[in-house]
Amino acid sequence: IVVCTSTNPGDRPLADIALKNDVYYFNGDEEDVLNRLLMAAKYFKLDYFLGITADNPLITIEYSNMIVEQIKKNKYDFIKLEGLPFGAATYGMRVNALETVCRVKKVIDTEIWGRLIDQPDIFDIKNIVVEEPFNRPELRFTLDYEEDYRFINNLYTNVPFEKVLNLKDVFGYIDENPEARNINRDCVQLDLDSSIIEKINGYYRNNKDEVLRLKREIYSNRKFN
Repeated sequence: IVVCTSTNPGDRPLADIALKNDVYYFNGDEEDVLNRLLMAAKYFKLDYFLGITADNPLITIEYSNMIVEQIKKNKYDFIKLEGLPFGAATYGMRVNALETVCRVKKVIDTEIWGRLIDQPDIFDIKNIVVEEPFNRPELRFTLDYEEDYRFINNLYTNVPFEKVLNLKDVFGYIDENPEARNINRDCVQLDLDSSIIEKINGYYRNNKDEVLRLKREIYSNRKFN
């Protein structure tokens, strides 16, 4: 486990908590999240990693383990989950694929980076469709707004747990207490502007051969000039 945080002094308590619990940590770029992940992966000499976003505390361990099983096959560049509540998914990524994306994003400036790697013409992508009872895409489990915080706090206050919340228990509580679900119902998830999405897709479309050449060089561990 590596807690991947920034060099901002305000994030120092996160590193202190990691140290106290014998967990590795890495201080990287405050603004460039992808570069931070890449530098951490290289520092710890990783080939793959399972990414868990810190402001998404309601992940599913069961499906995260499925991602790990796919990682062990050494076949895919990006492994994603489809159908979970927004904010409950984790992901798997090959470090060479991340490096390729970091090279490309110097041309395309964006922090909502999923569309940079979710490009099946460039990367080998594995999409795992989740089954019942986990398939609840209408729910929102991420933390962007005050309403999200109140919703998550409500769950941790009212759903019994020992170490981590069980999503099946969370679903049962929400279904029996619709007023809890309504706490963050009106929160709108930010996404890229359609013009930026087209810019990303257009770049990959118009520069496919060059991106694939870059990918081959990175994957073969040759120095890129």
